[in-house]
Amino acid sequence: MVDIDLNEYKYVLPGEKIAQFPLSERDKSKLLVNQGDSISTDSFINIGRHIPQDSLMVFNNTRVIRARILFAKESGATIELLCLEPHLPGSYESSLCSGPPVQWKCMVGNLKKWKNNKISGVFGSGKQKFLLTAEKIGQDVDTCDIRFEWDNADIEFGQVIESSGHVPLPPYITRADNDDDAKRYQTVYSRIKGSVAAPTAGLHFSEKVLHDLALRGIKTTELTLHVGAGTFQPVKARNISDHKMHHEHYSVPKETIKLIKEYNGHIIPVGTTAVRTIESLYWLGTQIGDRKINSLDRLFTGQWDPYQIKSEITTSESLGFLLEAMESSNMSAINATTGIIIVPGYEFRLTSAMITNFHLPGSTLILLVAAWLGKRWKTVYNYALDNDFRFLSYGDSSLLFK
Repeated sequence: MVDIDLNEYKYVLPGEKIAQFPLSERDKSKLLVNQGDSISTDSFINIGRHIPQDSLMVFNNTRVIRARILFAKESGATIELLCLEPHLPGSYESSLCSGPPVQWKCMVGNLKKWKNNKISGVFGSGKQKFLLTAEKIGQDVDTCDIRFEWDNADIEFGQVIESSGHVPLPPYITRADNDDDAKRYQTVYSRIKGSVAAPTAGLHFSEKVLHDLALRGIKTTELTLHVGAGTFQPVKARNISDHKMHHEHYSVPKETIKLIKEYNGHIIPVGTTAVRTIESLYWLGTQIGDRKINSLDRLFTGQWDPYQIKSEITTSESLGFLLEAMESSNMSAINATTGIIIVPGYEFRLTSAMITNFHLPGSTLILLVAAWLGKRWKTVYNYALDNDFRFLSYGDSSLLFK
């Protein structure tokens, strides 16, 4: 891994190529199809024509929360809190359904202007009006532990951030969020609240496209990975081995794992988040099979586990071990955390093709695409740049066969 030259995974991305707004219709974005030695352009609405009928498409059904809360100080300064993950209560569902207080790990903008430990603001309207107070109770290198309290016990924290928060658009979208973003920065199949960034490969799917896939007999299934702000974190280290990968929480129902096992060799994850999740499942099953995991509590895949674990276990065997462990523990879903990093040299176990947007130069997402396509990733990206594709979250899409 130390031999990876990160400069090889950078390219010039002109500012005008970065989509600042979504298209008026989701499924009218452009679709780049890479298959074999050919690259072609189509409209995303036609993606079903390019998906083999015996495929299983895996969607990430996470839903973005209004995670950016802005507090205005009397001095005129604004303190921005980006809620990353809950600490007390510890699960997303419990925290979002909880009354005061709750505790979250947050990124803090303008931290130097936050002199006192507490800051407050009035949010909401009518009977839903409340005073929200944020208190710093701990600090790490890049984040702070924040305790939130509010003076209306009839309101849950999910309602608090819905009333006070903003859509957490990525930093390269250089405008304020608006009412349209509240709808368009969500996939049409989003259900489980918890992400601070959208799984953007799914933003192109409309009900019409999903219906077309069903008519073609293409099987679909869902899992949940809550996307963290670390997805935008640039690789600053000289060597990839020095980069600390962010951790993300995911949940995969037993029925989804059964389908992945059944369709092994024909699996198309929608987005890099779904890729990371299904690939992490393989390594969990492998460790269970090797008896390195004895409990299904607090499951975690480390950043470099795939490169350090020597395993001859097949994908079918791995998922079989995972399902057996779930049966014996009477579990309906796997709940775990992954810090897996997918870089050139990684051996994909469960991915047969992938749908993804176009990513930032020098990012871990570019490294993932390069791990999939090899050096051909440059050809694909040059084609997209030369053919007026729109880049990043609100940009166009690609279907990448290996």
